[in-house]
Amino acid sequence: FWDVYSIAAGAMISSGLFVLPGLAYQMAGPAVVIAYALAALMMTPTVLSGCELATAMPKSGGSYFIIERSLGTYPGTLAGAAMWLSLSLKSAFAMVGIGAFARLLLPNLDLDPIGWEWLIKGIAITFCITFTLVNLWSVKHAGRLQVVLVFGLLAAIGVFLVFSLPSVEQHPHFDNFAQNGFGGLLATAGMVFISFGGLTKAADVAEEVRHPGRTVPRAILTAFITVSILYILCVTTVVGTIGSELSDGTSVDMTPLSTVAGMTMGPAGMILLSAAAMAAFITTGNAGIMAASRTPMAMSHDGLLPAGLGKIHPKFQTPVRAVLLTGASMILMISLLSIADLVKLASTLMIAVFLLINVSVLIMRSSGIQNYRPLFRSPLYPWMQILGVGIYSILLIQMAQLLVPASWITLGVLAVLLTGWYLIYVRKRVSRASGLALLVHRLAETTFEQPSLETELKHLAIERDDIRHDRLDEILLGCSVLDLTGHVSSKMLFERASEMLSDRMDLSADELCQAFEHREAQSSTVLQPGLAIPHAIIPGKGRFDLVIVRCKDGIVFDPEQPYVKTAFLMVGSLDERNFHLKVLMAIAQIVEEKGFFTRWFAAEREEQLRDILLLSTRHRELC
Repeated sequence: FWDVYSIAAGAMISSGLFVLPGLAYQMAGPAVVIAYALAALMMTPTVLSGCELATAMPKSGGSYFIIERSLGTYPGTLAGAAMWLSLSLKSAFAMVGIGAFARLLLPNLDLDPIGWEWLIKGIAITFCITFTLVNLWSVKHAGRLQVVLVFGLLAAIGVFLVFSLPSVEQHPHFDNFAQNGFGGLLATAGMVFISFGGLTKAADVAEEVRHPGRTVPRAILTAFITVSILYILCVTTVVGTIGSELSDGTSVDMTPLSTVAGMTMGPAGMILLSAAAMAAFITTGNAGIMAASRTPMAMSHDGLLPAGLGKIHPKFQTPVRAVLLTGASMILMISLLSIADLVKLASTLMIAVFLLINVSVLIMRSSGIQNYRPLFRSPLYPWMQILGVGIYSILLIQMAQLLVPASWITLGVLAVLLTGWYLIYVRKRVSRASGLALLVHRLAETTFEQPSLETELKHLAIERDDIRHDRLDEILLGCSVLDLTGHVSSKMLFERASEMLSDRMDLSADELCQAFEHREAQSSTVLQPGLAIPHAIIPGKGRFDLVIVRCKDGIVFDPEQPYVKTAFLMVGSLDERNFHLKVLMAIAQIVEEKGFFTRWFAAEREEQLRDILLLSTRHRELC
């Protein structure tokens, strides 16, 4: 829990807190406090949707993998590039944060605003090159070290608030509170989204987390709540202490927390907050290159990019080409864009990805995919996701008005290149079912014979839940499945099942049918309304098999009782009586699982019925 919490919290505590308040104040004035609160509230749909998708598809590649499997290959190509670029830009912003502290180290350096910006960029590029080289040599940050670093940051921020909050003054710092209007407030909220964007990094490691269904949602939600509160308190403290000194219209204070700490705590406070900021930038920037490089690597493994891009270096065990591509793109963006434009472009791309994450939940829930089995389900579905799509659409419109021509040219060229790449390279090589394709076929009431997504989700669920197949699972993998239509009698059921078991048990169908009928005549095998488990004893040793049966219209065992719609017909030799009892207990656990019969009767294919049983959370030590 604490490892995942630290990844999520550490990814949010960076330039968005230590640098961005000054730039945001320039846009919104004192209402920047509300802008941060709005950004946190508007992030809620994505936090909930991301937790759901991460527990359903805990896979390397994070948001790219989720969007590609939900929306399809072409949207996945665009979203993968957007996710990669947004993470790269966020990491680049962390490098800029390191450069911003040059003003504290070189207070007597006389430079104009343009000179300071290029000095900051030069330092950022230097650190970008350094961290790119470090990542080529596979420097791994231990989880426990990340915990120490994050709690050190939280402690430093806590000390800052204790000493600085009492200095907050309403007048004159909060006068003319909404001086730039509601539109400026929304645009600022969109820009500071980058402060929370790193939260999605926790989803990237879900594949490596034990018990992700429980751990990932708890850790992400806890980190989101605590860091959001700290953001709002810190920005309130900064605005309420120095106010308009954050920005005079031409220059911006790029180290606002350190400035306030110097005023309220003296030189020691400035050193403490500056050290905390540097630690946040270093860990975020270095880990950001590693996280961002995983997206092109995952896209390469999926066939959307050349295989060489995902190639692992035999000595260093790192995706060298993906790391170099990520580092080079970060250097290019730092060079071409101003610091404010860097933030706006990163936030715009992240908002677009967040919108697609919410759309993905709507599609996956509506597609009827049986093996989509998240262990955390977003509350208030679908209204939470619809709200998220609406909010992010409005934010994208607001952000579009803030992007400079260079940003638009960058996005336009990227979209054209990616579309051409898809048409020329991807479409010929990749044919994979998506949740959207399955939803369209379901609405059109047509069949779709491409269950690759079902199979992939099944394997992900098995890995996620650490399901180790026991003897019953092995039998379920190879047993026969009967999906009957129309009303049938128990005798007809026994005849059909006996025909299926005959060759496997090396007995005639008549013998097996008689054995089932004899057992049923002794006492009914209907265990509860709608469920029966007929069984028969056969000669020999070490012999056991079963047939899975579903009949939506009903099987008549007793005309005076409810029809049986689910049955498990078992045959076994006398020496397997103990295993027979264990299977009875396992079936009882399976059918008692929450939502079992809903999934059972919604399944469209025989293989889906088998998967429902294989993915059950029964106690496998029984069998």
